[in-house]
Amino acid sequence: MNQDFMFTSESVTEGHPDKLCDIISDAVVDHFLQQDPYSRVIAECALSTAIVFIAARFESRAIIDFSNIARQVISQIGYDQNAFNSKTCSIITSLREQPYDGQDFFDEKNLSDEDIERIPAKNQVTVFGFACNQTPSLMPLPIWLAHKLSRKLTSARLQRTLPYLAPDGKTQVGVEYKGGRPFRIHSIAVIASQNISASSGGPGMNRLEGDIREAVINSVFQDEEIKPDNDTRIFVNPDGPFILGGPAIHSGLTGRKNAIDTYGEYSRHSGAALSGKDPSRIDRIGAYAARYAAKNVVAAGLADECEVMLSYSIGLSRPVSIQVETFGTGKMPDKEIASRIERHFDFRLAGIIRQFNLRQLPSTNKGGFYRKLAAYGHVGRMDIGLPWEVTDKIGMLK
Repeated sequence: MNQDFMFTSESVTEGHPDKLCDIISDAVVDHFLQQDPYSRVIAECALSTAIVFIAARFESRAIIDFSNIARQVISQIGYDQNAFNSKTCSIITSLREQPYDGQDFFDEKNLSDEDIERIPAKNQVTVFGFACNQTPSLMPLPIWLAHKLSRKLTSARLQRTLPYLAPDGKTQVGVEYKGGRPFRIHSIAVIASQNISASSGGPGMNRLEGDIREAVINSVFQDEEIKPDNDTRIFVNPDGPFILGGPAIHSGLTGRKNAIDTYGEYSRHSGAALSGKDPSRIDRIGAYAARYAAKNVVAAGLADECEVMLSYSIGLSRPVSIQVETFGTGKMPDKEIASRIERHFDFRLAGIIRQFNLRQLPSTNKGGFYRKLAAYGHVGRMDIGLPWEVTDKIGMLK
């Protein structure tokens, strides 16, 4: 990448239809694992005006009320308008229950290393993990700031600082880089949906822009090292009032926001959805393991930026390829970093599940676990104790 450039990343709030689908899908996963930690489940969701569709394939001893889970999520996120709410929306399900024969059952906590070696990946995928030293969470600055703005937009609604806001919203931040480092904030865009129109007593555009600047943008950048300057372009609902938003305006689908879930396009990501899959899916947990490795490399000072690529094939327990790219910032050759990663990180399916305790997390976290990942990123989170965000391999890598 050119050393002088401008890069933008976007985020969306939990009320965005795509995120609403992700949250419903992951809430289903949480409910399965809370009742039966060894459940196998893939859940996908689509929604539009007054309609929610859930498709799921599962093998489990759990008893799940899919419709009730969806209605709870919709209500908790705050959709109570006539156009879309938890009580009146139609919920359609397409469910396929697999016979629970225990053939693929394994308890990773009690397995030897030889046993783990014999447990293969069940699907093929190439996943990516990334880290850089631009932010405290070792995430790229554009997606870090976009997520902060989205979270603040939601908290301003929930805390009634801006009580007229509706759940749907999106943000975008453009950052100028010089010499490969963040230099200034080029642009900020905030799209906020409103419950009521200006003509019926809601805020006009002038008030909305002032409120968003004060309660959201200024608040987010208060403690940031790089702040907007006089030349930063700030847009608040540039197309005019955004009334209601959500499924009443545009449809949603599980897995359609992969860039928002990961690195905001600053680094590569797999095309596979992360939400709606139990921990036996390597296309989900492999991405977490790759982030874990990349973050430890940067935290150890071996590179300023690091991308880890893992390629898995069906029937094999280990990645068939482990590649590292440090974009010229490595303090040693990329091949040496890759070699150290391969020695000190376990990228096998059962090894990852055991390392991160992925089956038990929904039961040990109040309100579930995976649904909390569905909005504001699966990686780089500092508000949740994610096991793949721990930098406990620094000494080994050095």
